[in-house]
Amino acid sequence: MSEFLTDLQHYVFLQNALLTGVLASVACGIIGTYVVVRRISYIADGIAHTVLGGMGAALYLNRVYHWHGVIPLYGALVAALIAAVIIGLVSLRAKQREDTAISALWAIGMAVGIIFISRTPGYNEDLMGYLFGNILMVSTSDLWMLAGLDALIVISGLLFYNQFLAVCFDQEFAGLRGLRVEVFYLLLLGLAALTVVLLSTVVGIVMVVAMLTLPIGIAALFCRSLWGMMVISTILCATFTTCGLAVSYGPDYPAGATTIILAGAAYLAAIMAKWAVSRFRG
Repeated sequence: MSEFLTDLQHYVFLQNALLTGVLASVACGIIGTYVVVRRISYIADGIAHTVLGGMGAALYLNRVYHWHGVIPLYGALVAALIAAVIIGLVSLRAKQREDTAISALWAIGMAVGIIFISRTPGYNEDLMGYLFGNILMVSTSDLWMLAGLDALIVISGLLFYNQFLAVCFDQEFAGLRGLRVEVFYLLLLGLAALTVVLLSTVVGIVMVVAMLTLPIGIAALFCRSLWGMMVISTILCATFTTCGLAVSYGPDYPAGATTIILAGAAYLAAIMAKWAVSRFRG
């Protein structure tokens, strides 16, 4: 721990990693709360695999047709937003469960991505970097990207807090009251898609899925309001990422994996504590 604190004062990559954890925590804390409450946690993993199709198509256009302005990240963003719209429309209009649409898009996105990758010359190591990022390799441009994502999420959350609340808890009643449920549900899914894609390219999809669920799961055990869950889960996310960096630095463990283990252990401990308290009071 002392080695981490000492090197943190001298190495920019550690400072960037720490700041990345804090910025990612804001996005995960807010969007993760909506995702967990709406019971669409599966969307993170589903979108992450769906975007492989967009990334493969972008890489194919870049290398085969020399569209150098098209990079895998752009393909991933387009694919993620399309997936979010399809998931939302299937849920709202076809009256199907989101997990059914997500599973279908997962399989189709992976298949399309594999086809494009198979037709793209060269070694496609770029895709692995986008899917499994490294928090210790974050650049200044990545930090600005995360700051922009946080600004978008915070502003949207403040402007449409009541609308998102209604969509998450009782969208049928909200529709009867005149709320444009479809618009706000699609907006929420779009924000979730952006969060998954942009954060997964920086810290990796496994860590994103964990940070979108575990801290929120802990907060939900002790909070009775949506905004309270957002605040507590954001603090927990920042705590887990910071501790993960500190604990993993000396032994040279993977920072993302260490963070997830700490978050998972805290979640299990919280469940046990909640159970023990309820048994004692009962």
